[in-house]
Amino acid sequence: MQTTTTSPLPPAASDRTTASGLLHKMFHQREAGLVAIILVLFIAMSFASPYFLTWPNIKAMLMSFAVEGIVVVGMTVLLIVGGLDLSVGAVVCLSMVVGGQVFLAGFDPWTASLAGLAASGLVGVGIGFCVTRIGLSHFIASLAAMVIVRGLCMVVTGGTPLSLFSLPPEFKFIGQGDIFGLPVVILIFAGIVILFDVLLRRATFFRKIVYTGSNEKAAAYAGIRTDRVKFIATVFTSLMAGLAGVIYMARLSSATPSFGVGMELNVIAAAVIGGASLKGGTGSIIGAVLGIALLSIVTSSLILLNVSAYWQEMTKGIILLAAVSFDHILNHYRAR
Repeated sequence: MQTTTTSPLPPAASDRTTASGLLHKMFHQREAGLVAIILVLFIAMSFASPYFLTWPNIKAMLMSFAVEGIVVVGMTVLLIVGGLDLSVGAVVCLSMVVGGQVFLAGFDPWTASLAGLAASGLVGVGIGFCVTRIGLSHFIASLAAMVIVRGLCMVVTGGTPLSLFSLPPEFKFIGQGDIFGLPVVILIFAGIVILFDVLLRRATFFRKIVYTGSNEKAAAYAGIRTDRVKFIATVFTSLMAGLAGVIYMARLSSATPSFGVGMELNVIAAAVIGGASLKGGTGSIIGAVLGIALLSIVTSSLILLNVSAYWQEMTKGIILLAAVSFDHILNHYRAR
């Protein structure tokens, strides 16, 4: 009788398989891991501060990341296609300033909002043109756009904030109103998240974004017009920043030329924490939302614990560094 024995994997190969499998599993469970971290923070902070689990504080946290979260949705799509936009904070400001100036010129707030969105879209068109036609990287093109747009906001306003308290109540309702006790801002944000999460998973064009970001040459061989995909994704990101600017205008009833400074770092950090890769090809809308929620909860916790603002910025930087390092390790194991 002949017996058959199964040779075990060599120890090194077995260990590598186990490590790769573990990292593969961690990658696919990243969103679940973020939910777990958020729950742990909620439990810990409920003991650390009696104010943390109160509705006013929870509402404040939701309001703090809801509008910025709209920008995160756009940035996530751009990161998936392999791009990056450093100008989103400046574009949010531009949308507010252009909208505010048009309104103060005598137009209704809806027309003013369209003008703000058009201005933000033009910035996206400019960046997209520089990337797809001239061949600049997203980093350089959006960095230049950020500086130009910031300067333009200062020139248009003379460095002085615009007071928009005369905005009609029906427009202010977008940024300040409630429906059944829930702020309209949060409902708008939830609708955008659901819409684009479904589109990213199901719509053909959004699948092309994933393919382009995963392997641009292979996508081009498959017949995908990769430059066109990258151009549309870039304009889309600017339009989402413009939409956030319109909502901020309704919420704050003002337009400050320095608004949004540093927002791009928060937005990129949230998307990366949520699973979007700086090398493109991966990421999810839900993950990015969990990333911005985590940053908001951390900020609220540090404020309630009376931690210095300087330490708050350092903490965000450490979280971003950890997320990028984790992403780098995952990419390394995927490539093996």
